[in-house]
Amino acid sequence: MESLFQGISVKSNRIIYTPSGFARANLLHLQEVGELKALKPHISSRKDLLSFLFFIVTKGSGSLLYDGQSYCLRAGDCVFIDCRRPYAQGSSEDDLWSLQWIHFYGSSMNGIYEKYVERGGRPVFAPKEPEAFCSLLGELLSTASTEDYIRDMRINEKITGLLTLIMAESWHPESGLHAGAKKKSLQYVKAYLEEHYRERITLDRLAGQFYLNKFYLARTFKEQFGSTVLGYLDQVRITRAKQLLRFSDLTVEAVGQEVGIGEPGYFSRVFKKVEGISPGEYRRMW
Repeated sequence: MESLFQGISVKSNRIIYTPSGFARANLLHLQEVGELKALKPHISSRKDLLSFLFFIVTKGSGSLLYDGQSYCLRAGDCVFIDCRRPYAQGSSEDDLWSLQWIHFYGSSMNGIYEKYVERGGRPVFAPKEPEAFCSLLGELLSTASTEDYIRDMRINEKITGLLTLIMAESWHPESGLHAGAKKKSLQYVKAYLEEHYRERITLDRLAGQFYLNKFYLARTFKEQFGSTVLGYLDQVRITRAKQLLRFSDLTVEAVGQEVGIGEPGYFSRVFKKVEGISPGEYRRMW
């Protein structure tokens, strides 16, 4: 149920939400969602809260103190933080802000946030299309107020959509001409792996072939594509191996050779590392 609340410092429209036991155990679930308008300067501070907070400044300006660093916030800026760490947020005095926000959690959120940070995601960012974030938060507020019997599933879907937007903003944190040249050069590396996966490929060989420092290649490839060079090569090989296991009569050993992992025992180990089961089990299951 929506709650219209007017306090000394803010006027808000919020829903404090209690998810089902099923949602707590299995889904990304809502804790609180809402929108507010500051009536006077104020500071909100918390720590050790088992929650993740996302909010967007829709009007005005303010500040965030998080992880020992201070950030100035303006209209259009987004915040995405782990609330187990201490944080404080507040509206400025001369330009009172309005916000849309959501507190949420789920068993997968620790890994998701780690991936966000690994990809270059920051506590504060300015999205290219802030309207998309505002729209999703509005939909979440509306969904949480319904009596839909699959409401928790719909909330999970919308939180996933929000995280997808957030991840898209973090994917290429670098900017400028240098980043553009870097992206272009490593697209050639990625395309090469997809075409030559049957061959014996090492990081040293790739670096020499594309005239790149191997440490630069390793670091930048992971920044751009979310995987190590050799990890991506394994993905390409295993994807092709799964096709052959399902739609050919080749033996498991022959499949390994066909995708560039000739030693049978090693092929099985790589396949199980990626898929969680052996090549033979995969073939039987599918």
